[in-house]
Amino acid sequence: MRKPSLPDLALTSFILAAAAIPSFSAAQSVTDCDQRARPDAIVEPWSANSRSFSNGAVRVALLDSIEPASGAFDLLVLSPPRDQMGARQCRLVSLDGALGFAALDFAAMRASYNPARGLTLRLTGKAFSPADGVTRPIRLSVTINQATGKVSAKVRPAGK
Repeated sequence: MRKPSLPDLALTSFILAAAAIPSFSAAQSVTDCDQRARPDAIVEPWSANSRSFSNGAVRVALLDSIEPASGAFDLLVLSPPRDQMGARQCRLVSLDGALGFAALDFAAMRASYNPARGLTLRLTGKAFSPADGVTRPIRLSVTINQATGKVSAKVRPAGK
């Protein structure tokens, strides 16, 4: 067996370091509402951490489940379609379905509308990486299509 050369070791170190960087673009999750979507989890004051769009058909709110502190923040989305009783669908946007975000800047949220895609919300925040124990800045993009009912999210490292 040959002894690894310095270039071999450098390449191996680079590959291992790259693998340790979390892939935020694949980590976001949109799920049906669960126990995290409680009214007492809406960050106070409600008027500053809840917004409506499309003449009130869509409402989003910042939730704080308190624990785990490294991922306590989720985004609540109420949007069409409505069920037989008239209730909107309820979705939670989190980092991975169980872990939320370490922070979301709801006050700086930006919204845009494209008739072909729907309403898109953009927020900055922070996400915790359990793999290396580091919290990193991120950009979250949530698209809500009222026509189809689809709610999708994408997380990217900040600056990309």
